[in-house]
Amino acid sequence: MNKITRFKPLVLAAAVLATLGAAAPAWAADTILIGLAGPLTGPSARIGKDLENGAQLAIADANAQKPTLNGKPVTFKLLSEDDQSDPRTAVAVAQRLVDEGVAGVVGHWNTGTSIPAARIYHDAGIAQVAPVATGHAYTQQGFDTSFRVMGHDDDGGNYAGEYAVKVLKAKRIAIIDDRTAFGQGLADEFIKSLAAQGVQPVAREYVDDKTVDFSAVLTTVRSKNADLIFFGGVDSQAAPLARRIKQLGMNTQLMGAGGFVSQTFLTLAQKEGEGVVALEPGLPLEQMPGGKAFEQAYRDRYKTHIELHAPFAYDATRVLIAAIEQAGSANPADYLPKLRAIHYQGVTGNIAFDPQGNLQQPSFTLYKVVDGKWQPQSVLGGAKTQ
Repeated sequence: MNKITRFKPLVLAAAVLATLGAAAPAWAADTILIGLAGPLTGPSARIGKDLENGAQLAIADANAQKPTLNGKPVTFKLLSEDDQSDPRTAVAVAQRLVDEGVAGVVGHWNTGTSIPAARIYHDAGIAQVAPVATGHAYTQQGFDTSFRVMGHDDDGGNYAGEYAVKVLKAKRIAIIDDRTAFGQGLADEFIKSLAAQGVQPVAREYVDDKTVDFSAVLTTVRSKNADLIFFGGVDSQAAPLARRIKQLGMNTQLMGAGGFVSQTFLTLAQKEGEGVVALEPGLPLEQMPGGKAFEQAYRDRYKTHIELHAPFAYDATRVLIAAIEQAGSANPADYLPKLRAIHYQGVTGNIAFDPQGNLQQPSFTLYKVVDGKWQPQSVLGGAKTQ
């Protein structure tokens, strides 16, 4: 079904309502709603709040410029929904946002929620701009409404695998993943990279996304004499994994790719986090074109540090608003073509999308914990300066 056909029922309904004296379509209102979906409660609430803060800052900055559409003053407003990082909840949240009349959505946080929600947004004909959701499968569903503003795991897993072998000189590599769409998909891509280099993992182990005791799986890994463990998972589990590796006296490097580089990891891992390496999508904050200014604005507004992905949520929101402004309309039928063709200079770098909706020329940064801080080691892919 093409985008014109999808909107026909909405247009007809709007015409009927207008004849009855009802309100105009949501995208024709003075206040334009931008949806945000992420985990605002539960174990990942700190990340959801970080995303919400970034998006809210983008809304405030956009409104400060006194935006107009075709000469008519408008105000952008963020409407947030909590998907609890749960796929079923994400579908319900997506439908609520559609029913509320949002012009587009920033979200979701992880791949497992973004994939099922994408169909809801596609069927409604509105844009979904994911600030994170690094699993390639999200944009491989064939939906022309799905976009992301950071690199995906096919690239990230490949770069991580090359770094592990060529720079870290790892020879006996074990893989552990958390069985989520993100963690397992990332681990699979890492293994593909190893295979391309002629390296066979010595172990492939699994946990789930609630595991906190890694003793059993590490006993197996230790028996294989692994010199590097690649973990497909996020910071809240990577930290206890790092601690247990050290507590067991294992001389084994821990590596991740996505979701490690946060203050939460440093706090939870403590001194046992020293030496952990992780690849993250995007440039280091200090190398982002608008990174330093964004960090200052974030601290001034929220009186706290950036947790992880706030700059990407900011850019996801601003690029959506930019497309609306270029089209002179918040009607998705008008702004979606602008969004697909956009070239936008954001906080994180230049944003342009390939035909699938992936970020073109994405950068990745390799970090290492040195003296209790995440220190950038090298920038891979994309342009090192944007």
